[in-house]
Amino acid sequence: MKMTHPRICLITLDGVGIGAAPDSAAYGDEGANTLGHILDKSARIAIPNLLSLGLGKLLKLNSFADSAPLGAYGRMVEKSAGKDTMTGHWEIAGIFTGLPLPVFPGGFPPELIEEFERRAGVRCLGNIAASGTEIIEKLGPESRAKGMPIVYTSADSVFQVAAHTDVIALEELYRICRTAREVLQGPWAVGRVIARPFTGSPGNYVRTDERRDFSLPPPARTILDSIRDSGLEVVGIGKIEDIFAGRGLTRSVHTHDDQDGVRALLEALGRDFSGMIFVNLVDFDMKYGHRRDIPGFAGALERFDRALPDILNSLSGADTLIITADHGNDPTHHGTDHTREQVPLLALGRGFSSACNLGTRSTFADVAATVAELLGVSSVGEGRSFVCRR
Repeated sequence: MKMTHPRICLITLDGVGIGAAPDSAAYGDEGANTLGHILDKSARIAIPNLLSLGLGKLLKLNSFADSAPLGAYGRMVEKSAGKDTMTGHWEIAGIFTGLPLPVFPGGFPPELIEEFERRAGVRCLGNIAASGTEIIEKLGPESRAKGMPIVYTSADSVFQVAAHTDVIALEELYRICRTAREVLQGPWAVGRVIARPFTGSPGNYVRTDERRDFSLPPPARTILDSIRDSGLEVVGIGKIEDIFAGRGLTRSVHTHDDQDGVRALLEALGRDFSGMIFVNLVDFDMKYGHRRDIPGFAGALERFDRALPDILNSLSGADTLIITADHGNDPTHHGTDHTREQVPLLALGRGFSSACNLGTRSTFADVAATVAELLGVSSVGEGRSFVCRR
């Protein structure tokens, strides 16, 4: 089918940072560099398609010193406070977050937990900041024996609820999380309540792919709202519906993993419509960054790179592809949390000449301004378009 309507394909590689942000020291992340360190530790990694789009220039690889990238390339610095998924995606969509969302490194206040338990009709275990896989191994047997969910948090603004699917059915876990979302308002308004179902037995617990995020709604209009209100389509793939609490979307596709996300993206690109496809590929962050799995992270990059030719071949002359990230998650860094980093910016197609250096953008919101210009819709936020035609 020959596509005639302009479309934006915006892909967020969750957690794929490209070097410490200017203020990374304030977040304890000085020296973080997700992509750089993975390449340093993975001598045989093969990502030729990403490199040819301009990533080779950004990584300053000698083999790309004299080559001309196929697309435009640059970096972006986050202006908002924080380093979590919601803050990064919201800024990509045009919203600045002046104050970081609340975090609870010492666990949640007793009065909050009491109100949550009362309204949800449950008693819970945990209430500490912990790695998800570790706390499930530690408290999983007791949780299963007593039929009690596990509540925990991290360095991010999250309230996570884990439960074995044999003890608490999936829909019941989602109900508990919806209740938590109602409770977590005002000074307790964490960015996301996350349902974390798991299966298995002690020593072999496995988190399922039926995770659900219950997010705060964006505090202002985003570029998604602007596109939809103009009568165009906005297709969210992966966690996008959860991150934006369903706002601004005309269609949502939840996915099992990044390969399923790419499949959903190719299916969407096979339809003739005008608007935007917004994709979050979460495996880099969830499966490998948080678990400090360098080989796994490298393998995820290779799988995405192998999928790129199919994505590029599905684009029409009216389409634009933008690839970026929302934060870093350097698996060589200390701890198991996100890292405050710059993110890569690669753009190809309508609006962009090859080998165009976009420089270092001062905010992720430049993506929203660019999308607005390319689709001819009202802009939001204070970003500046990086459309680059020669």
